[in-house]
Amino acid sequence: MEEAPSKIPALPKVVPKPPQGMSVVDLAAGGFGGACQLAVGHPFDTIKVKLQSMPVPKPGEPPMFTGPMDAVRKTIAQDGLVGGLYRGVLPPLATVVVFNAALFETRQRMEKLLSPSGAPLTVPQLFASGAGAGVVASLIASPTELIKCKLQADTGKYKGTLDVMQKVVQEEGALGMARGLPATLLREVPGNAIMFGLYGAMKGSMAEHYGCKESELGPGALVMAGGIAGSAYWGFMYPTDIIKSKIQVDNPKNPLYTGTIDAFVKVARAEGVAGLYRGFTPCMGRAFPANAACFLGFEVAKSVLGG
Repeated sequence: MEEAPSKIPALPKVVPKPPQGMSVVDLAAGGFGGACQLAVGHPFDTIKVKLQSMPVPKPGEPPMFTGPMDAVRKTIAQDGLVGGLYRGVLPPLATVVVFNAALFETRQRMEKLLSPSGAPLTVPQLFASGAGAGVVASLIASPTELIKCKLQADTGKYKGTLDVMQKVVQEEGALGMARGLPATLLREVPGNAIMFGLYGAMKGSMAEHYGCKESELGPGALVMAGGIAGSAYWGFMYPTDIIKSKIQVDNPKNPLYTGTIDAFVKVARAEGVAGLYRGFTPCMGRAFPANAACFLGFEVAKSVLGG
């Protein structure tokens, strides 16, 4: 009598693992995108900070700058084109790779956490991944922007990055480098939720419209999505950036503000709503090209590196 064939046990399902270099690709691509953003946007940022941090003129006295173009003219006249508009560029340049690499890598990890199967994220999930990335980004951005803002706002007190760090620690202790962290979190968490959420939603919408994968979108679509997403970030979060800058350039020996809420209240009382949007024009002039360069640089670098 013929024996029944033995039942062969099913082989365990093998789930392919992502390449081990994926994180490295995301880190490197994020850093390159940040470098592109800095190269395009730093001159706009310098003028923004100068307008944000200039003192309120006393009655009968003219303001230090009458507007963005006046600030550009006076800055170039005093320090030259490169020395003036790119003043304070070294701190963010030195950390831009770390900052943007952490930002993009954290966002990618958040996306994998929210969708382990790799299914496309919903719009709320896109916003959540951006918010998570904003928390990590704040911890890097706060001390970096403290140095940058002090150099941009005051051209005479500090000799450079190390001098700023030394004087801050001498005057306030090590925690002085964290000045402005609450305001930075208030800007970065919702701001990155808006930016990455909108960027992801726009990419998905355009890919559906053109009948292609998101990875097949051309430079024009990426520039449009990145520029609009970055503009939305700054359009919504600009007042928190004003408060962050004012707190970071405040005199620790005789501070005007006791904290983030106190700064909001005092600026609004002294200058009205306009005070919360001082420097808004150069900021928005920077937002579209700088963020478009950042996202395009990230996507191109990731594609070249095999991500």
